[in-house]
Amino acid sequence: MKKLTISVSDEFYAGLQRSVGRRRIGNFLENLARPHVMPQDLAAAYRDMANDKAREDEAMEWAEATTHDAAHEAR
Repeated sequence: MKKLTISVSDEFYAGLQRSVGRRRIGNFLENLARPHVMPQDLAAAYRDMANDKAREDEAMEWAEATTHDAAHEAR
């Protein structure tokens, strides 16, 4: 693992700390940037996401809530 030093505004850094947590910023930024800098097998990525039960449960909850909201919108 390599260490990377970057410069960001104080406001941006404070937002990262609030949103992600102090000890999680590096991992968060790597996960965000990785798809843009590393070639990825799309089928394998979808397979990995589908095997992540917590992620799938959250996605299903979101999808069901969105569908429920749309069903009750005024037409």
